[in-house]
Amino acid sequence: MSNIRQAFQNGKAFIPFITCGDPDLESTKRNVRAAVAAGADLVELGIPFSDPTAEGPVIQAANLRALSGGVTTDAVFRMVAELREELTTPLVFMTYANVVFSYGIARFAARAAEVGIDGIILPDVPFEEKEEFAPAFRAVGIDFISMIAPTSMARIREIAAAAEGFLYVVSSLGVTGVRQEINTDLSGMFASVRQANPSLPAAIGFGISTPAQAKRMAAVADGVIVGSAIVRIMAEKGCEADEEIARYVREMKTAANTFQ
Repeated sequence: MSNIRQAFQNGKAFIPFITCGDPDLESTKRNVRAAVAAGADLVELGIPFSDPTAEGPVIQAANLRALSGGVTTDAVFRMVAELREELTTPLVFMTYANVVFSYGIARFAARAAEVGIDGIILPDVPFEEKEEFAPAFRAVGIDFISMIAPTSMARIREIAAAAEGFLYVVSSLGVTGVRQEINTDLSGMFASVRQANPSLPAAIGFGISTPAQAKRMAAVADGVIVGSAIVRIMAEKGCEADEEIARYVREMKTAANTFQ
């Protein structure tokens, strides 16, 4: 069992997303520690990129703040290495193909494995093109995590059958960001996933921000992913966001596990 699969062994997983370097990497470390202490089962770490096409305005702004502060991919690797001295919680990078490609795919994968990353998500790499990247990560024991969206219906079974680690289910069309309502036929999507790969954990992201939403999503999914709501806390609280992040993670984790 991969380290990522272990995140789904004790109830519904809660997965926060944190943009690395917003407002600085020392704050990122505090925020990750706070999230884990509050019950996060897996943490997505966003490596900043200048053109994050899957992101809404909240996370776009966080990327720009981090890049303006001088954050680099190598600096993020060093930060993860420091976190790994104290944390065993699964950690996953979420970034974009150009970040990996410009660093060198094999070199990036090797360095990620060295610092203790368990998986990678590249939202701008279609399923049909993932083999340009995935073999280098598989070679060093890192899961290349696939995504499905409401537009994937005809391909859900194919994507799920080949998925590694966990499947990232995009709740709604469009970019990341808080949504008042999520009306996608998630039950139908998950039925296809279960038929294709019964043992594969699947978590829902995009648009989830409230305990009520987390509770509803957990009724059909194995985990809940939250990004923009947490990044907004970082924007509002700056270097003092960790206590508020811990409170929020604790509340959302509890809600996700009281779905019955």
